[in-house]
Amino acid sequence: MLRTKLIRVAALVVLTLSACTFHTPPENLDVAVAESPSARPDEPGKESLGSTRQPLQPIELKEGAATASQDPDAAAAEAFITQQVKTEQLPRQRHPAVAEAKRLAAPPATANLAPSKAFINPNLSGLRPPAESVDRETYAHIDENTIKRTTEHPVSTFSIDVDTGAYSNIRRLLNVGRLPPHDAVRVEELINYFSYDYPVPDENSGPFNVITELGPTPWNPASYLLHIGLKGYELPKEAIPAANLVFLIDVSGSMQSPSKLELLKSSLKLLAKALRPQDRIAIVVYAGASGIVLDTVAGDQKAKVLGALEGLTAGGSTNGGAGIRLAYTMAEQAFIPGGVNRVLLATDGDFNVGTVSFETLKNLIEEKRKTGISLTTLGFGTGNYNDQLMEQLADVGNGHYAYIDNLNEARKVLLEEMTSTLHTIAKDVKIQIEFNPDQVAEYRLIGYENRALNREDFNNDNVDAGEIGAGHSVTALYEIALAGSGGERIDALRYQPEETAGDHPNNELAYLRLRYKTPDSEKSALLAQPILVSDIIDELNNTTERFRYAAAVAAFGQLLRGGKYTETYHYDNVLALARRSRGEDTFGYRGEFLTLVNLATSLSSQQGRVGN
Repeated sequence: MLRTKLIRVAALVVLTLSACTFHTPPENLDVAVAESPSARPDEPGKESLGSTRQPLQPIELKEGAATASQDPDAAAAEAFITQQVKTEQLPRQRHPAVAEAKRLAAPPATANLAPSKAFINPNLSGLRPPAESVDRETYAHIDENTIKRTTEHPVSTFSIDVDTGAYSNIRRLLNVGRLPPHDAVRVEELINYFSYDYPVPDENSGPFNVITELGPTPWNPASYLLHIGLKGYELPKEAIPAANLVFLIDVSGSMQSPSKLELLKSSLKLLAKALRPQDRIAIVVYAGASGIVLDTVAGDQKAKVLGALEGLTAGGSTNGGAGIRLAYTMAEQAFIPGGVNRVLLATDGDFNVGTVSFETLKNLIEEKRKTGISLTTLGFGTGNYNDQLMEQLADVGNGHYAYIDNLNEARKVLLEEMTSTLHTIAKDVKIQIEFNPDQVAEYRLIGYENRALNREDFNNDNVDAGEIGAGHSVTALYEIALAGSGGERIDALRYQPEETAGDHPNNELAYLRLRYKTPDSEKSALLAQPILVSDIIDELNNTTERFRYAAAVAAFGQLLRGGKYTETYHYDNVLALARRSRGEDTFGYRGEFLTLVNLATSLSSQQGRVGN
């Protein structure tokens, strides 16, 4: 019996000496690491950075082995080991054999033990969490329009734009305490978010009226603003032709958020409830693959439509290209000659499988629009939102782009503006301004950077341009410096004669040309009118409310982009001008604008800009 005990003690001694020789723990390793069998020095954060010592190898005892408190032999072994540790002059609590013996002898662990502070790596204590969440939202880069000298570039040509997505997206960012990235701000979409009291044309006189106004620039007293407004004829909802609509809905995993799929479902329910018996609707979804949730039914089959929407759930990857192809196929099968034929794409734009190339998707939509089916894009969500894709797909799809950040915005786009969102009254609308160098020294178009056209594109009916819906208003602003006014910012060329050939009417400031096609035509019509020097209004207070309000919104957009041309004009000036020119505000959109200006004022003084 005694022999057996001595053998067991000797074995423990041998193992102990082996551990002391080869597995001495680092001197700076905290006691808790040695005492805890679950902690290892090779785990991140448990050992000082840069250590190359081998991890501790605690003695393993077979299941059922006696502990020091149960077996006197084990107690004797521990006493012997302790003596050896003292001889080796190693700290008792740092030796692995002692730690294992203490662990085995300890009573069972109890719940709710406080975590040991010894596991906190002091080398990481100075780190702090990121100041803001990391996102991967995508915006197309915009090079702001520059000042043009009239003697060198007398003609400016661009496509009109009725998109409003940039405004509601900026609202979303400001409401969560972030200044928007410069490229998220498309100034023309901020201006066109609001309707203006332009005279409404008679349907029989043409699709829209053209209005111009000239007045002082609020941010630069040495220049003037040329305000150009278009107003489409209005159409009662009951007069809209029968609509063939296909809801193309993203149900991939990225849409699993209350601000995405759930808001999307609530938004489309608003439109579904407003459909008429003569309308048709189908629902196509896509994730890793695409499928038909609801085959084409009449607009009065609301229970089927609402039930199909309610049953949607999110999951999987995002094959947007496959979904687009299937949606157009469904729309073609239910095509209504002379009616509204449109696909409504609702997504965050995060396409990650299948056709993901930006240009390939654009080419696909360009090809499909030839069938007479338009594409409207409705953007949802945050964090991975692809604004660039949504805006460009709507542009090439002869449609309208809106960003839905709340249910009220869905009501505005899909109910209040249903006729303009769904029913196009003019397509491929282009504007060209020729400035008279005798009267205008310089000019600058505010916004419309990604809508610029070449001069020769104006008369080319094969070049795509923007659409106007029933009741839509479109506004464009030029900042101009009159010849000899002292407001010029560019020096004249030394070796280029300033005088141009030909006679210029001295009473004309510029000449406005506009081309458009009716929805069923491929040949454009031309409208033209002069803008006279006598039209200039010298006092800002004598201009119309719409002129002053559009100028306030334009100044706000330019300030959000950095204020390159706004001189010393600030958000406080924007706020004052917008308040004075607020006018009628039935739905409170202009009042909300004042709130956003106040938010931008506070944020601009508190934080730097995000994502430039």
